Amino acid sequence: RKSSVRGSLDAGVLERDLSSAMGEALGCGGHVDEKHLASIEAQLATMWRTLPKTAEGNVERRSLRYLIHRHFSRTSALHIRGFEPSRPADASGWGSADILSQRVPAFVESVLQSKHKLELGFSLNDAAHVVATIEQLIYDFEGSVLEKVYRQQHKPLTRSLSSQGVEQLLESYMVHWLLGDDEEGISMLLGNRSLIEIAIPHWDQIVGFTKGLIRDLDYKRQHLPDAALAAATARPGHNALAARYSFEDVHGLVGGITKSFASFWESECVSMKSALVAMDAHSTGRVPLSKFYSSALNAEWRFGESESYLRDLGALDETSWLGKQVIIPNYIQAASNCIVSSQHYLVCCANDCEGLLEEIENKVGASTAEPSEILAIVGNMSSQTTLDDDFPPHVEGSLTRQLEQIAMAHGGMVPLHGRLFAQWLHYVFPRECPFPHKTGVAAAVTPSEFGENYIASDEEMKKHASEVNASQISTTLGKEELQWMSQWSSEEELIADYRALGLRAPWERRSYVAGGAVLLTVAALLGVVSFGRSKGAALEPGLLPYHGKSHFV
Repeated sequence: RKSSVRGSLDAGVLERDLSSAMGEALGCGGHVDEKHLASIEAQLATMWRTLPKTAEGNVERRSLRYLIHRHFSRTSALHIRGFEPSRPADASGWGSADILSQRVPAFVESVLQSKHKLELGFSLNDAAHVVATIEQLIYDFEGSVLEKVYRQQHKPLTRSLSSQGVEQLLESYMVHWLLGDDEEGISMLLGNRSLIEIAIPHWDQIVGFTKGLIRDLDYKRQHLPDAALAAATARPGHNALAARYSFEDVHGLVGGITKSFASFWESECVSMKSALVAMDAHSTGRVPLSKFYSSALNAEWRFGESESYLRDLGALDETSWLGKQVIIPNYIQAASNCIVSSQHYLVCCANDCEGLLEEIENKVGASTAEPSEILAIVGNMSSQTTLDDDFPPHVEGSLTRQLEQIAMAHGGMVPLHGRLFAQWLHYVFPRECPFPHKTGVAAAVTPSEFGENYIASDEEMKKHASEVNASQISTTLGKEELQWMSQWSSEEELIADYRALGLRAPWERRSYVAGGAVLLTVAALLGVVSFGRSKGAALEPGLLPYHGKSHFV
């Protein structure tokens, strides 16, 4: 067809334009390492196969942003600013808060927002180029911080340093990196280093982490010289036994810190989650706010966010008759628990749900699946929260019926990249998968961005903690009796237009009237939606009210 020929020609031209524009933006002459691009494509492949595609086999802009967010979250626990799922993004613009728009606006305007790309979509190779661009921009940003530390210590960038000199540099760099834009705090800590151990948790271990990276570099130079040369961490004729380090060497160490720090810090995240799980007596993935604050008053310093801050973070469930509850996975993933908050990204706790979703995506291999297929896959999975919790989830009963309802709303198939399926996964794995709020409800706001009221006052904590006895519910009560899915919302949000796949919600078909009011009236007559239902009247046991609202985000 004519459009297909045009598409293939444009795709080839645009691929070269993308590479060239990326090179110009980053000052690297248009060259992109093909091996690295292939490595990125391999990392993206599982997610890519399950994204809805255009007629040309590409993805839309919204899907590209979603793919990039999940890639960095999965590989490095980095949350790239501007790519958060909670952030609304209109269909016509790329955005202004992300690293691409801020650092290389010409790249965004000429390539990502080009008419050709908006018409044809983005290929897997395009996605790999964008990921590589963001990686390089982050690396450059880290380099600018490192240059600042060099200047403060009066070290010329052209001078090679001893291992002791690098250790001193990295200690100062870590203070800058961890405190971000808090210039006053940075100056105070570097002016009186005895305060660092008080202000930064586990400082001794952080210093040990940076020294370990130096030792790793020395090992590669001495025992893997070819690999060191290939990685540019050694130079021809360089004496591997002479521990001297150029600015480029130190810059490489700094890049390694960003990529691996989340893994180093994961033990702290696990400890925090374990403390919350211990307070989750019914395995609902929720902790009564009274218990949360009671533990904070009893020397658990990590649980001190104010109620209003928890609400803004999307970590508070206020729908239960049990009272307000902290949602464990949402809290663990919240910006308040991200150890690093830089201008362009956050370094956060690993998202335990990513591994679970990756397993589902790998086995389904498509953007939609039948409920029976999903149930068969999930039925053989385990969350492995603890050694005692290593067993398949219970998906019988209400969870099975809810999944079938999701499929009914989409013509018999479940979209894997929609809010309803993410919500279903949350209730299957309530301690691992975050509850997916509707777009714009929650925000990735750091404590400094929220303001001085991010910490709960002693009065606020004591007020809630005084109700801790009232929140003690017998452990013999089952989840259904607790009405634990009270937060369930029937509104769908899709990250892309699935209609190219022939997927239609019931109200989009010819046999249905499209008007929302008519739809709800019909649903009510059918008993699908409850209006003014008396306590004695109930839906099918375990089945939550469901009506179809669907839109793209």
